Amino acid sequence: ASEAAHRPYRPNLLVIDGGLPQVNAAAAELGELGLGSMYVVGLAKRMEELWLPGAQYPVVLPRNSEALFLLQRIRDEAHRFAITYQRQKRSSSIASELSEIPGLGDKRVKALLKHFGSAKRLKAATAAEISDVDGIGMVLAEQIRSALGAEQSP
Repeated sequence: ASEAAHRPYRPNLLVIDGGLPQVNAAAAELGELGLGSMYVVGLAKRMEELWLPGAQYPVVLPRNSEALFLLQRIRDEAHRFAITYQRQKRSSSIASELSEIPGLGDKRVKALLKHFGSAKRLKAATAAEISDVDGIGMVLAEQIRSALGAEQSP
């Protein structure tokens, strides 16, 4: 098979979450990368306006337009994907921090993350709240708080 058959195709359209400044910046960057032939549009959240690079005014799609609904769904899915990725990244980061604490294996780390739902909530938890998790005693709870940079409980 030829090398071209194994190359992924380049997208024709890049949808930016933002208005004219963001679209212009993206178009300029694509031009610098030699991808200036790619179409760029921006969907500004406030009024759901569609911006094209260098445009003086936005394209306003009818509120009940299938095209607008499609662009909104694309944007919303991109947000969902990014948020999920960031949460997983934080979760795996704290999981590796936790796994370095003596006495905390994978099972207890998973139980902690499941119980608190996020790294932020776990970091904000008191030792007593942490010790509510099955298999976590007060001494281990204090070690967890210490390892996560929380102040020691009195």
